[in-house]
Amino acid sequence: MDKVFPDAASAVADVTDGATLAVGGFGLTGIPETLIKAVHAQGARDLHVVSNNCGDAQGGGLGILLAAGRVRRVTGSYIGENKEFARQYLAGELEVELIPQGTLAERLRAGGCGIPAFYTPAGVGTQVAEGGLPWRYSSSEPGAVAVASPPKETREFDGGEYVLERSIVADFGLVRARRADRHGNLVFTKSARNFNPLAAMSGRVGIAEVEELVDALSPDEVHLPGVFVHRVVVLSAEEAADKRIEKRTVRL
Repeated sequence: MDKVFPDAASAVADVTDGATLAVGGFGLTGIPETLIKAVHAQGARDLHVVSNNCGDAQGGGLGILLAAGRVRRVTGSYIGENKEFARQYLAGELEVELIPQGTLAERLRAGGCGIPAFYTPAGVGTQVAEGGLPWRYSSSEPGAVAVASPPKETREFDGGEYVLERSIVADFGLVRARRADRHGNLVFTKSARNFNPLAAMSGRVGIAEVEELVDALSPDEVHLPGVFVHRVVVLSAEEAADKRIEKRTVRL
């Protein structure tokens, strides 16, 4: 089955208002920049974004959607140094579910594997399990919590306490890969193999932008099987070379 689409615009054309997007990448590493820009140009609004973080304040990655006011809710692990993300959250303009990073990874993986929920020790004895984390602040009363996280079920196994976490199934999974074949089998490079495989797995429709398209891949080199990928977009040479550096450092 040939899963190659002519361009990013056609690959994301059916992203609707209110859709949930699981997006790969960590910081600005391995982010599907071209697909994100295509969603921005397409115009979908009120999006629920599931990603480790939400880009940077200069419009890198998901920051372009955030700055345009197109994101309604973020499920992630890290606000980081994105001041616009923090501003919208504290001003009550954005709903944010912050969860432990490992839990986020497993919720995405479980969603892709058809596992509805799982127990984990991460978060036991904290507001992650007990509830009360501020998901949304009041827009009219500074500092007041308008929506708080609910308590989660806990259970004891072999003398230890565990909290029940629901899996995440997104409408679309947007990822970036180094190499793909026409069947959607993907290969990632180095640290870009972070949340990308998990984001693709969790999406009902997995969309991958790739730097190189090859005729065939050896099964031994495939990082993510094509069963999780429904659309492939081949990047131009310029798009493939456009890899942002989040923090440029030098050594004396």
